[in-house]
Amino acid sequence: MSFSGQRLDWDAMRDERERLRAAGRRVVFTNGCFDILHLGHVQYLAFARRQGDVLVVGLNSDASVRRNKGPRRPIVPEDERAALLLALRCVDYVVLFDEATPERLVERLVPDVLVKGRDWAHYVAGREVVEAAGGRVVLADLVPGRSTTGLVERILAVYGGGNPVV
Repeated sequence: MSFSGQRLDWDAMRDERERLRAAGRRVVFTNGCFDILHLGHVQYLAFARRQGDVLVVGLNSDASVRRNKGPRRPIVPEDERAALLLALRCVDYVVLFDEATPERLVERLVPDVLVKGRDWAHYVAGREVVEAAGGRVVLADLVPGRSTTGLVERILAVYGGGNPVV
C-alpha cells in the first residue's frame, strides 16, 4: 500500500519543518487520537489542510490515548491509526506524541497555523507559541453526530455485547 505522506519522529519533523520554511511553505498542525477514522475526522483534516500548504498531524500514542480516554481505548493501535491517516491525500506528515497534549511538539515545530476543533475553543495546546511567532489559530466546525465515542455507542447498541453477525 502506498501512502501520500510520511511518518516522522520529532527530530526528523523539525528538520523537515526547517526545509519547508526555507521553501516558503505554510505549515499547518493539528492533533488528535483519530481512533476509528470516520467522516468527521476526514472532513476536519481536509479543512485543516486547506489552511496552508502542508499538514502535519500530531497523533496521540496508544499510552497517551489510554491516559486521556481510559483503559479501553484506543480501539485501533497507533501504527494502524498512523497508516490510515497517511493514506489520506490531505495528510502530509504524522508525528506520534506520548504526552497528554501536543504542547511540546507544537513548541518544537512552531507551525504557521494551528487547527483544533471548535469543541476545544476553551483550550488549544500551543496557542501562545504559535501566536507569539506570528502564526494563527483556526477553530474548525465539527460534523454533527460524528464522533468515535458516538460510533462505539452505536455499535454497542446494535450488538449489545453479544456475538455480532458478520
